[in-house]
Amino acid sequence: MFAQSYFFKGSDLLFDSLSPGMHTGITASCCGFYGPQGRVVRAPLAREGMIDLLSTFRTNDVRITNFEMETSAMFGLAKILGHHCASVNVIVANRIKQEFSKDYKTSLGKMIVTCLDRLATL
Repeated sequence: MFAQSYFFKGSDLLFDSLSPGMHTGITASCCGFYGPQGRVVRAPLAREGMIDLLSTFRTNDVRITNFEMETSAMFGLAKILGHHCASVNVIVANRIKQEFSKDYKTSLGKMIVTCLDRLATL
């Protein structure tokens, strides 16, 4: 039996403030680091081809641009507590193409400064 999928929408206020000039998309927040994100260690995957399936998902011309595991709890808690929440990420790997960023630290630093500057104006 697989866990049920669920969806949370990020804050429109944060999206409108943070997204100008950035690539936008959907973050698929998986329930674990290895199998749920399509990584085979020693056990077979419970959902073979899930990453490929998610990579083809589209809704209103928006696609999944990020797979990770950290934000699922953050979005759930924000929804329960009535907080604004958004996920901002530097993409460091393209698992489909097996390409990896060589200098993600520079991009990460720029993203942090940009987001903090934009949040300071709210």
